[in-house]
Amino acid sequence: MSASVLFDAPGPKTARRHRLYSLVAAAAITGVLAWCIWRLHDAGQLAYAKWEPFVTPDYVRVLLVDGLLETLKMAVFAILAAVVFGTALGLAKLSDHAFVRWPAAAVVEFFRATPVLLLMIFIWYALGIANDASSFRAVVIALMLYNGAVLAEVLRAGINAVPKGQSEAAYAIGMRKTQVMSSILIPQAVKIMFPAIISQCIVALKDTALGFAIAAPGLMAIAKQIYLDPQFNNRVPTMFVVAALYISVNLLLMALAAWLQKKYVGEKKLVVPMVGAGDTAKAA
Repeated sequence: MSASVLFDAPGPKTARRHRLYSLVAAAAITGVLAWCIWRLHDAGQLAYAKWEPFVTPDYVRVLLVDGLLETLKMAVFAILAAVVFGTALGLAKLSDHAFVRWPAAAVVEFFRATPVLLLMIFIWYALGIANDASSFRAVVIALMLYNGAVLAEVLRAGINAVPKGQSEAAYAIGMRKTQVMSSILIPQAVKIMFPAIISQCIVALKDTALGFAIAAPGLMAIAKQIYLDPQFNNRVPTMFVVAALYISVNLLLMALAAWLQKKYVGEKKLVVPMVGAGDTAKAA
């Protein structure tokens, strides 16, 4: 038998009240959505002519291939580089040597405190704005620096969250620090920080949209070409479609993360024993 220890199970009156709250909230949300649709219709934003590009094969192909694919490429390169960069910085912050630890801490705090858009702009100018590929690289490098700095703190916190007895036992049997880190601490820390890593991947994917400010390729660049076409002049529908694509990819990423966590990390369930079976709840 399983039960929650956070709050008591609601009684009949509370359950009816919760159902009433749910109905009121659903009605309010439905009303807001209906009002938004009516306003869009009243402004002519639901006319077929404004949505025509998104049912035209050529425009769909450009949006998915030149837009979504480029966005995913920037996100993947940035995330992979951020994991490597963040791991190096996180381990450096845990170093026993001050001349390694303090510079790593300064780098982490600097890039965590700098807005991603400013990083993109500075790197874009540094790489040369006349170069066609500089905006793509600027987005990747900026996202690598920012997300790597955040992941460094996540790694440090994850390793520090592992019970000290684990490392003490490893040192007691003669293992060196590198062995303790690679064999004992990091594998356990990954399980602790896995949700934070996935959240940062989603942040990196969404932040690729900031590349719009430096003429980077991707969804926003293709969207601009569509809504600036005088034939369509459909800024609002285009933003809806682009938002739907971002949301869809993020939902797929979250589903993949949930599957990976269940498969490789596992999940804990609270089991409350029957009366007389003991006084302690066990985590299975």
